[in-house]
Amino acid sequence: MTGTETAPANFFTPEFFQDPQRYQAELRADAPARLVVTPNGFKVWVVSRFEEARTLLADPTVHKSSAGMNEVSAKNRVDEAESRPFADDLNAHMLAMDPPDHTRLRRLVTKAFTARRIEQLRPRIEQITAELLGELTAGDRVDLLDVFAFPLPITVISELLGVDDEDRDTFRVNSNIIISSGTAEQVGAASMWMVQYFTKLIADKRSNLGDDLLSALIETSEDDDRFSEKELVSMAFLLLIAGHETTVNLIGNGVLALLTNPDQLERLKADPSLMPTAIDEFLRYRSPVNMSTFRYTTEPVVLGEVTIPAEQLVLVGLGSANRDENHFEHADQLDISRPVGGHLAFGHGIHYCLGAPLARLEGEIAFRGLLAAFPDLKLAVPAEELQWRISVLMHGLEELPVVL
Repeated sequence: MTGTETAPANFFTPEFFQDPQRYQAELRADAPARLVVTPNGFKVWVVSRFEEARTLLADPTVHKSSAGMNEVSAKNRVDEAESRPFADDLNAHMLAMDPPDHTRLRRLVTKAFTARRIEQLRPRIEQITAELLGELTAGDRVDLLDVFAFPLPITVISELLGVDDEDRDTFRVNSNIIISSGTAEQVGAASMWMVQYFTKLIADKRSNLGDDLLSALIETSEDDDRFSEKELVSMAFLLLIAGHETTVNLIGNGVLALLTNPDQLERLKADPSLMPTAIDEFLRYRSPVNMSTFRYTTEPVVLGEVTIPAEQLVLVGLGSANRDENHFEHADQLDISRPVGGHLAFGHGIHYCLGAPLARLEGEIAFRGLLAAFPDLKLAVPAEELQWRISVLMHGLEELPVVL
């Protein structure tokens, strides 16, 4: 099967966003990859099965550079496609680059974003968690995303980058516009706000370097290699978005998974030592990142019985791959003791998420604190009434009303 033999389907419907697992299961049963149309009007191949997804994520002929992406996107635009005027100054980060540029940038970021720096955050993450939970009262009905799941990771990453407290709500609004289904005008305005903010923040840091990650990135050099100004702005943007969006959805999706699987909730409360495996199971069961960021083929790619031609856009269904019954036994069941190793929630290959250890650390601390403070936590509305964000990239709730 090739691209000329398969008509693109309008796959990303409102129904898909509310129940992606159902539609992804149909994709996996149909073929390892399927040509669909995105909400903003581009033909793209969605890879749905685990083995094929892992293969494609590591394929060196599948690229991500922004220049090539623009060219291939233009060739795969349908008549009604809407251009999203995303600020070019935010595209010079490692997630939008291929080797050797990606290799250079990742080396520089890794030098500043070390395992030691992440582990040093543990006491502060525990303190933030305790402060947020201390402001809540048992019996209250709250939106857990608003009072806990969002403020925890945005505070951590903002402090790590040196972002002021008063700007965090604005970051939440603008990142949601960029990642979800904002209009072309909204995306353009939100991305330009990000450029202007980080340009000023970096200028301020240069004259007053501190102990934060952004200062470390400014100072980092290797063989006289440094980030350019555009690369710094782009990397700050990437770290801020990736540094809170995934963890917000990890907490929200994980809490929902526990509350709709009370046997697993009781197991975890009875045996907190299961927390590390539980976090990985939350990541697999309801992956915070629904689809990978866009890639494009430079040569034909063979995935089982499907051949994706060259110069095609590709999305890897991370959430779908993590529910692949041929790789995970009883894939649609939540099992907090499952030896999950190898799920794709953080991707695979050279673009594997650099912040995965931080997300896992925040998740473990958040769930330990939440279940200890509010062991009788329950949903305030039936689970079927919850609404999911309209986003191709992220899989997260609009709100999570609970009774503490």
